[in-house]
Amino acid sequence: MIRLLDTQTFFDLLKLPYPSVRDGVLERLKNEGLIATRPDGWAITNLGAILFAKQLDSIDSLARKTTRVIVYDGPGKLKTRLEQIGAKGYAVGFEGLIEFINAQIPTNELIRKALREEHKMFPAIAVRELVANALIHQDFEQFGSSVMVEIFSDRIEISNPGLPSIKPERFIDEYRSRNERLARMMRRVGVCEEKGSGIDKVVNAAEVYQLPAPDFRVGENRTTVLMFAHQEFKDMERDDRIRACYQHCCLKCVMNQKMTNASVRDRFGLTPAKSMIASQLIAATVEAGLIRQEAGTYKKFARYRPYWA
Repeated sequence: MIRLLDTQTFFDLLKLPYPSVRDGVLERLKNEGLIATRPDGWAITNLGAILFAKQLDSIDSLARKTTRVIVYDGPGKLKTRLEQIGAKGYAVGFEGLIEFINAQIPTNELIRKALREEHKMFPAIAVRELVANALIHQDFEQFGSSVMVEIFSDRIEISNPGLPSIKPERFIDEYRSRNERLARMMRRVGVCEEKGSGIDKVVNAAEVYQLPAPDFRVGENRTTVLMFAHQEFKDMERDDRIRACYQHCCLKCVMNQKMTNASVRDRFGLTPAKSMIASQLIAATVEAGLIRQEAGTYKKFARYRPYWA
């Protein structure tokens, strides 16, 4: 059974020399909880299989946990252009998966200080963190359901089976995983960052790329995050603006900074002459109960915190 694992990649990812004898390989895999002894020899654990299997579909219990990537023509699901199902364990196949996803993402025009540049519609760091989060936080007890990456002409949707254990509006500042052993190994092999440092990178990347705020949605059995193509402020819906303002305030908070009218204008690319528009957006976000004005600050120079801070 051990031959089903990509042991060479395991040692490479951990930057360890490959043992010269088979017993050394087995002992290391056992110590990491990837295999276990049994009366008739060795058995691969679920952790070892989901991370380091050469072919996930060769292991019956995990065959339906392969990642699906679907590319559609247009903004809807009427026409599928491409569908790819991942084959490898999450750790050994992660970099290839991310490269494949990024290759399918269309380009977008980014305007930065009056210079027009062609970039992928969605920043690579955001795609990487969201896919890693989906793999780590999925509910493995939901059989027949897997992580999905769906690419449309105007957005990308990344979803995983299972409901989050914390409210979506707290993703940026809190962390709780139902699969901590999986998360720990994924961090060790460089797939994801330290605890709780992923979603803030996603929100920051959305701001840098002048994108609408990512939208975290919880359904009956799945958790989905949507990232949208660039939109001008004037084209955003009211709810999209409020969500972006709230996430901007959260990002400032976790960076030990404060949100102000000036920072909101900078987030949306608004000139100082449009400070009233920024003030109206801040007021709407306060009214929604998502942020609050810091005590002791005057309206003109007000600083803001998320409602939970």
